[in-house]
Amino acid sequence: MKNKQRVIWIWIQNGHLYKSISCLEDGCIHIYNENDQLILKRTGLTKLQVKQIEDNIMRYGAKKLNSNAEPFRFLGK
Repeated sequence: MKNKQRVIWIWIQNGHLYKSISCLEDGCIHIYNENDQLILKRTGLTKLQVKQIEDNIMRYGAKKLNSNAEPFRFLGK
């Protein structure tokens, strides 16, 4: 089975913590709120669309987590 490259992003927007998981190969984006509830799911996206969405969330100061990072991370100011 092929290990798919997934990218995890975290950011604070309007005082709330958000997490996003994106996969270029699958063409999908999942965005979760601070309670780990799924608030947005997009599938069937092209690689360009996934990259555009990632660029947009980076504008909010999103940080890309390392794939082998510890399960709990804190955002620094």
